[in-house]
Amino acid sequence: MSESDAVPSAQRSAEPGGVSSPWNGWGGDLIAALAVLLGAVLLFGFAPGFGGGAGGGGGRPPHLQPAGHDLSNAILLISSAALMFLRRRWPLLVFALVLSGLGLAVGFGVPTIGPSIALAIAAHTLASAASRRTTFLVVGGAALVLLVLSAWLGGWESLDVRLVQAAAAVAVAAALGDSARSRRAYLRAVTERAERAEQTREAEALRRVSEERLRIARDLHDTVAHQISVISLNAGVASGALTERPERAQEALGTIRGAARAALADIGHLLRFLRAAEDGGVEPPQPGLSDIEDLIARMHAAGLDIAAGARSELHLVGDRVGRVAYRIVQEGLTNALKHGTGRSATVDLAVHDEQLQIVISNPVATDTAPFRVGTGLGLIGIRERVAAVGGRVTCGAHGAVYRLVAELPLATPDETSAR
Repeated sequence: MSESDAVPSAQRSAEPGGVSSPWNGWGGDLIAALAVLLGAVLLFGFAPGFGGGAGGGGGRPPHLQPAGHDLSNAILLISSAALMFLRRRWPLLVFALVLSGLGLAVGFGVPTIGPSIALAIAAHTLASAASRRTTFLVVGGAALVLLVLSAWLGGWESLDVRLVQAAAAVAVAAALGDSARSRRAYLRAVTERAERAEQTREAEALRRVSEERLRIARDLHDTVAHQISVISLNAGVASGALTERPERAQEALGTIRGAARAALADIGHLLRFLRAAEDGGVEPPQPGLSDIEDLIARMHAAGLDIAAGARSELHLVGDRVGRVAYRIVQEGLTNALKHGTGRSATVDLAVHDEQLQIVISNPVATDTAPFRVGTGLGLIGIRERVAAVGGRVTCGAHGAVYRLVAELPLATPDETSAR
């Protein structure tokens, strides 16, 4: 028998469905030993066939002459009881030893009630600890041996009732032990499934928290960083033109005031959404393609000269893709205002080959690496948004021109199926 066929008592007592108490260890072994001893004493003479008197074959066979009847009986009985303390650690070995003790009891003609009780307990322990295949082979083989020995002792004309009853007790005890093992396995499987479900719920909760943090970070960057950039650039314009061109400084201050109000409004919308997210009654601000013209107008007022390129078949674009397109244009124009040279940019939006293509370009200085003074979080957020709708985005400097190119599907799969 392999190590996996038997389970030590200390490990079994901690299994799901078991009760961690001394009665699963030494207490249970003590009860089993007492059952062997007391059963042999109390049932001797009352259980037909198991005693040494007239009971259907309980006497000594005439061809076997025992020596030291009382001493042999005591030794076999005490040995069977003592083996009950080892049955959990070595169930197969104990079963074999108790079976041998029963055979010796029959051979010496001493009462077999004690060894028979011990054999039934050992069979239950073996079936409870070992695999079903091992139990079937060992216990079935032992029962067959007992029946053959019973027929041999009866002269092949009748059966020795002691061994027949012992074989039946072993079979019943093994069936009960196998049932206990199956119940423990079932409870263990149920507990493991519950633990896996709990772990899955925790992992899902962590994933949702992570996604929510990323979404909040993107929304904060998209709704606030853009306005802060406008404020910062116009503050520089106002401070430089305050004495020489007060009217230009006044325009810059007006732009700052408008950008600050817009930033406060965006923050207010976002905070209301975060506070009411559980109720689902408030949605965060989600501008789309129809808001791009207002965005270009605001960026133009902030000092960026924008050349609007192609605008074709934009009505084919779904709402979710349109929101992603707005964020791409917003990030591209903000970067052009912050890091570009010449305060100019070009925006092209057109549908080609069942895709929305967005191209944003602006001049940059050839001796500096554009956009490296920023954190890069804006472009990271754009890549995440584009990947979420199944598109792709590339960006980089080509000589003195920096280009941001995004290709998006016209609609997400759920929007396509809803059409």
